[in-house]
Amino acid sequence: MATSSLTSYPSSTLGPVRQTYAGTDSFPPIARAYKEVSQVARETGLLRRAPWFYAIVGAAIAVAFGGAVTGFILLGDSWFQLLIAGALGILFTQVAFLAHEAAHRVILKTGPANDRLARVLAGLVGMSYSWWDSKHSRHHANPNKVGKDPDIEVDTISFLDEDAAEARGLRRLITRKQGWLFFPLLTLEGLNLHYLSVKHLLSRQPVKGRWLELALMTARFALYLTPIFLLLPVGMAFAFLGVQLAVFGVYMGAAFAPNHKGMPVIAPTAKLDFFSKQVRTSRNISGGWWATWLLGGLNYQVEHHLFPSMARPHLSKARAIVRTQCDALGVPYTETTLWRSYGIVIGYLNRVGLAARDPFDCPVSAQYRRG
Repeated sequence: MATSSLTSYPSSTLGPVRQTYAGTDSFPPIARAYKEVSQVARETGLLRRAPWFYAIVGAAIAVAFGGAVTGFILLGDSWFQLLIAGALGILFTQVAFLAHEAAHRVILKTGPANDRLARVLAGLVGMSYSWWDSKHSRHHANPNKVGKDPDIEVDTISFLDEDAAEARGLRRLITRKQGWLFFPLLTLEGLNLHYLSVKHLLSRQPVKGRWLELALMTARFALYLTPIFLLLPVGMAFAFLGVQLAVFGVYMGAAFAPNHKGMPVIAPTAKLDFFSKQVRTSRNISGGWWATWLLGGLNYQVEHHLFPSMARPHLSKARAIVRTQCDALGVPYTETTLWRSYGIVIGYLNRVGLAARDPFDCPVSAQYRRG
C-alpha cells in the first residue's frame, strides 16, 4: 500500500500573489466512503472509550507536576531552576493535549462532563476553553478551506499568498523569511495564547462560561506566579517564566504545525465530501508509540479528523482501516516523518512569503543576486 511522503502544493499562477486553490473538480466526490470506513471502525470497537488509558495518563502528569514542584522547592535560588521551567512547559503542553481530547468528548461519558473537564484543564494551562473550542470546531468543519478555517487566517505568519502580499512594515519583513522564522517565532506563542485567551474573555461578545474561565485563569496565574516571585530573585523569576513560556509555545506549535500546513488549500466555493475533505488536507506523522506520546495523538491527524471523538489508543488501529480505504479508492494518504514534515512546513511558508517581496523587485534579477 503506497504512502505519500511528499506533499503536492497548490500551484501559483499570474505571479506570486495569485494562488490557485483546490476545488470540487480537483477532488471529485466519493460516495459512501466515510460511511463504509466508519462502519468498520464501529464494528471493530474503535469508537469505544478508553477510561483507564486517560486515568493513567492523568496520573502520570500529576506525578510529574509533583516532581517539578518538589524540584523547584529543593533547588531554591539556583539557575538550575530553568530546567524545572522547561519541564513545566512540557507538562502544560501535555495537559493541553488532554484538554483537546476532552473538548472532543473523548475522555468522559457525557458531553457536559467532558466540557467541564476541558474548561478546567484549559484553565490550568492558562487558556480560554471557549475561545479555543470555537476556533477549533470551525477548523475541524473546514480544514484548510479559505474563509472558513481560522487556522489559516493571517496572524504574524501568512498562510495564503494574498495575505502575504498585503503585509506591511515589520510583518512584511517577517513574512519574506517566515519559513525560517517560524520556529523562532514559536518561542512567543505561549505568551500569545495567554493574551488571546484573556482578550477573548474581556471582549464584549457573548462568551459561554466567561466568569468561570476568568476565575480559573486568575487563580491559575496567582498560584503559579506567586511562589516564583517569592522564592526566586526577580531576574531569575523572569528568566524562569521566559523559558517556561518559550518551551510551551514551541512544543504547542511543533505539535500542531505538521498536521495541515503545506497540504492542499481548498477554494472557498468548493464542495467536497467529508472523507475527501478530511483526508486530503491532513498529514500523519510516522513513528508509532513514541510519536503518539510526544504529540498527544496528533500524529494520527487523518484518523483524528475522520473520527474526532476516537480515543487516542485506538487511532493507530483506525489508521490501517483508513489506509485500506484510501488505497481502494485511489485517495492519497499522506504520512511522513516528523523532521520531514517540518521541512515541508518551512518550504511552504517560504513559498507563500515570496508574495511579500518588493512588488518592483524583478524576480529574474533577484535570482541572479542570490547566485
